[in-house]
Amino acid sequence: MKIVEAPSGWPVNEDEALAVQDELRTRVVLDEPGPPVGTGLVTGVDVAYDDERDVVAAAAVVLDAATLTVVEEATAVGRITFPYVPGLLAFREIPTVLAALESLTAGPGLVVCDGYGRAHPRRFGLASHLGVLTGLPSIGVAKNPFVFTYGELGSGRGDFAPLLADDGEEVGRALRTQRGVKPVFVSAGHRVTLDAACAHTLRLAPEFRVPETTRRADALCRRALSEATGG
Repeated sequence: MKIVEAPSGWPVNEDEALAVQDELRTRVVLDEPGPPVGTGLVTGVDVAYDDERDVVAAAAVVLDAATLTVVEEATAVGRITFPYVPGLLAFREIPTVLAALESLTAGPGLVVCDGYGRAHPRRFGLASHLGVLTGLPSIGVAKNPFVFTYGELGSGRGDFAPLLADDGEEVGRALRTQRGVKPVFVSAGHRVTLDAACAHTLRLAPEFRVPETTRRADALCRRALSEATGG
């Protein structure tokens, strides 16, 4: 099995990573509508870690956006070369995620990350970072609001409340994908508006709290990690 290594010049400490975020953040595009909901292909990406062995497994699962059937799957296994720092997790994950994406023959179309885009302390989470590096439209759909607050939202599917930064900026939304179930936290990554990101998320979550893209990528990366580590 080929082990993905971080590319030459990849940041190895917090100061280097912050400098990269500051540079790349200026390239984020948030005023494009993105692909129409329910058309083309959509790809979920996710990662699983074995910190004891410094191994990360990434999965990319391509779905037909209209039917949510799987078109293609790919995985990659890499070395963790960056320390655990909240807000900088992308630097642990992206080399291996890129390897999984690059091995696809289809798509990938819209990329859905299990994480954040604009809803990030420096407004540059994994979805934004991945989008800028690849040029692909991307969104983040996370399971918790990270450092942001939100108000009351209704109990029905599609109800939402803004995720607000300290300065009042709406950086994302707490979005209820199923009635009576905890919301997910949606933010635009790159080349997609926040409205469109929420519409895609609802379309991708017809039955469960999290999008099908995330559910399938999560299962696949866990399986890949188990196979890689003999777990």
